[in-house]
Amino acid sequence: MMHSIAKFWLRISACLLLLSLGAAPARAVLTIEITKGADTGIPIAVVPFGWKGQGRPPQAVGEIIQADLLRSGRFSAIPQKDFVSHPQDDKDVVFKDWRIVKAEALVIGSVTPVGPGRYQVQFRLYDVFKQAQLAGFRYTVGADTLRAVAHQIADIVYEKLTGEPGAFNTRIAYITKEGAKNAVYKLQVADADGYNPRTVVRSTEPLLSPAWSPDGKRIAYVSFEDQRPKIYMQVLADGRRELIAEFKGINGAPAWSPDGKRLALALSKDGNAEIYLYTLGTRELRRLTYDGAIDTEPAWSPDGRSLVFTSDRAGRPQIYRMSADGGAAQRLTFEGDYNARASFAPDGKTLTLVSGDQGRFHIGTLKIDDGTLNVLTETPLDESPTFAPNGRMILYASELRGRGVLASVSADGRVRQLFREEEGDVREPAWSPYNRELQYKE
Repeated sequence: MMHSIAKFWLRISACLLLLSLGAAPARAVLTIEITKGADTGIPIAVVPFGWKGQGRPPQAVGEIIQADLLRSGRFSAIPQKDFVSHPQDDKDVVFKDWRIVKAEALVIGSVTPVGPGRYQVQFRLYDVFKQAQLAGFRYTVGADTLRAVAHQIADIVYEKLTGEPGAFNTRIAYITKEGAKNAVYKLQVADADGYNPRTVVRSTEPLLSPAWSPDGKRIAYVSFEDQRPKIYMQVLADGRRELIAEFKGINGAPAWSPDGKRLALALSKDGNAEIYLYTLGTRELRRLTYDGAIDTEPAWSPDGRSLVFTSDRAGRPQIYRMSADGGAAQRLTFEGDYNARASFAPDGKTLTLVSGDQGRFHIGTLKIDDGTLNVLTETPLDESPTFAPNGRMILYASELRGRGVLASVSADGRVRQLFREEEGDVREPAWSPYNRELQYKE
């Protein structure tokens, strides 16, 4: 009986996943709408950056910084209509002007052309009440990296004022589907705010389960080329890709080890879906689980010592944990009749997962030490949660008026956002690690 239930669950899960990819064409850029904000935040004034060139600046750097900070839920913006002045340099700052409008922090800056397609960006961050500068940098970059610089400035501001690293200068990967007949699937990568989308893979067959390498340079994913699932690894810089698994049956759910040397996979090559480890350097494949039920959706702990995975060995999909060296598995979830697609927060103390009960599926977090489950969303068909690299936000797929959309929720549930598109479906999000190569400082 258990075996038949497991097969039924796998067939239903696979069908729902493929059907959920939708039918309408997708727009190029995701736009973010804050649907629920935090009640309190650090009052901050971000003065529009001065522009010292002709015409309009290539990017509104100040607006990008402010939008990033507001999305985090940790800040509240002082309205520009309340500004007494618009300083662009240190000598122009009068702190009492900002105390009057109750700003606790102040960001100023400017953008100056310094050659064909080159710009100098400078900024300063102040503590208004201490009348002290907290940070200040100068950057010289091309037009195509101005948004990345704005995101990096937002990260610096966030960290200086909260004591935690920001995650604005990162990227997200996701799957889109264009058209009903002769559909085209795309694996896309964009900035964390949905801008600068880039197509990594284009296929006439479904694409699933994108997973970032720890260095952010490669993505593993599942492609249904030749009408059967295969796992590929693709280099983002030059498009080179390597076939990882094309065994008979299921090849799915790739997950990178923290050191980037191994992939955990779900394979049914031996007759039943089990968890395997694949070593990239040697191509060695080692089976970890041995159970009559279905084991799938592996995810690594940040220290690389253990894995969590989804299994219906207790009759319904639940989350289990085991050593990365193999051995017995420990069940972690007991609330609700469905818990799946778990992954770790960066600190290793919490999981995000899909938790279902009575046919409704929400995003939640699970404290590993005491098993406390906290449901964060209210929409009925949420899936594929992925933590931001600082652990503060969770990106996930949801449904709005019958089509797939991306959404995010803060790890405490106080802030929610919707990544809007006018048309089309988006699914299977994955948040990148920190983009160490996208750092610009002088």
